Amino acid sequence: INYEIQEKPNGLAQAFIIAEKFLNGEACALILGDNIFYGDGLSKQLLKAGSNNGATLFAYGVRDPERYGVISFDKNNKVLDIEEKPTYPKSIYAVTGIYFYDQNVVEKAKTLKLSKRGEYEITDLNMIYLRENNLNIVRLSRGSAWLDTGTFESLNEASNFVRTIENRQNSNRSPNDFWTI
Repeated sequence: INYEIQEKPNGLAQAFIIAEKFLNGEACALILGDNIFYGDGLSKQLLKAGSNNGATLFAYGVRDPERYGVISFDKNNKVLDIEEKPTYPKSIYAVTGIYFYDQNVVEKAKTLKLSKRGEYEITDLNMIYLRENNLNIVRLSRGSAWLDTGTFESLNEASNFVRTIENRQNSNRSPNDFWTI
């Protein structure tokens, strides 16, 4: 296993610059380490996302969108905007912790400036793809689950969810149904 270390918390988008030599001009996926995805057909959706041009994000309706990057849509479901942790979210759709990008992601990441939070924001990178009309959004359906385990409460909720699924559906569950990231 080869890896690089992000010496300071300078934001998710910096990962592409750090990983430039590993990526070697190829398309890639970025997956956050504290995310769990579950759902029938999820593997097919992820494989399809990996073959798209541009960038592909997964959106999930949540009750606390102010904790996340939020995608707003027009009445025709076209993406209007992505805001990072907005005080007043324009929708309930959070950007989940899995991102697919084309071979141009490193060059786009190199153009980013530090945000007010002192980070190279993944939202700013996604906005470049949106402005270029090269951003794909996949809304995870109600039959899917996305769990961000970044807080003690959400980690506990995820643990209970996984235990429930394991206890009730173990004999019927495919290994491809869980994507523990």
